[in-house]
Amino acid sequence: MDSSLGGYFPGDVFPYHYKYEHMSVTADCAIFTFDGKALKVLLIKRGMEPYKGCWALPGGFLQADEDAEQGALRELAEETGLVPTRIKQLGCFSKPGRDPRERVITVAFYALARGAEVRGGDDAAQAEWFSLENLPALAFDHAEILSQAREALRRDIHFEPVGFELLSESFRMSDLQRLYEAILDRKFDRRNFQKKILSLGILHEVTPDEDASLTVASHEARDWDSMPSPDMPSTCMEEDENPDSMMFDSYFSFPGHGPKADRKAFGEALSGNSAVFDEELSSTFNLARPLPKTWSTSAKTYRFNPDAYARMKQKGEKEEF
Repeated sequence: MDSSLGGYFPGDVFPYHYKYEHMSVTADCAIFTFDGKALKVLLIKRGMEPYKGCWALPGGFLQADEDAEQGALRELAEETGLVPTRIKQLGCFSKPGRDPRERVITVAFYALARGAEVRGGDDAAQAEWFSLENLPALAFDHAEILSQAREALRRDIHFEPVGFELLSESFRMSDLQRLYEAILDRKFDRRNFQKKILSLGILHEVTPDEDASLTVASHEARDWDSMPSPDMPSTCMEEDENPDSMMFDSYFSFPGHGPKADRKAFGEALSGNSAVFDEELSSTFNLARPLPKTWSTSAKTYRFNPDAYARMKQKGEKEEF
């Protein structure tokens, strides 16, 4: 007798019958990824009724020989080809009428995963990553599940190191800050964010000896705090600006320090480009003088230190992230 099925074989007659209606059980997955700028969620286009042609979270009915997590992972692999390293249970969604076919209770899961290529399979006609800012209408009660999954992710990030698996092994502090800002949907002061993260003691600064791709110039790169700026009168600053903005202003070629649009684009280039800036970039942004070739935006490079985090947990330290 197969113990994995609890002694039941398909086709067997049940020794007991109940007056209560038997309900179906499904598992659904809210899988998030980060493309370096925005948070995205994995959706499938349904190939069957109900809601044929509509977008939904990956998921489906459980089989008799699997638990909810196993069913969720199987459906995710069958419908999208994605196999995350781990998923977390979000909760049970059991509102009557949530599925037009019959009474269906679903167990929802959520996870973060690298934005791998996905493809529709099984009863999913298509699989695709969608920005959370540009979502289509979702089938069933999946909009509610997705909303609760986002809130769970925001709670998690305060008490555990969430999202490091979405970054490359070595990353810049600005990469981590953009990830946290995307998850929490808020902006952080750069220096305060760096100070907080480094105080946790869970990051390891990478040296050129550990990563041959790091040049001396990039490893010793300076950030805006240490960039020399010529003396400038306070009248050059606009009312809504702070002294840090003068670091940008000092490289623009005329009084007033350039159009706002130019300065915004320049800032985006600085935060998203790890290459060493040269005279060509200086010319592109109409700078008064070239940025020194030893400056790059990569500043310091870090890696997540799981051993340090494990020691912190072992000591019972509950540091809020």
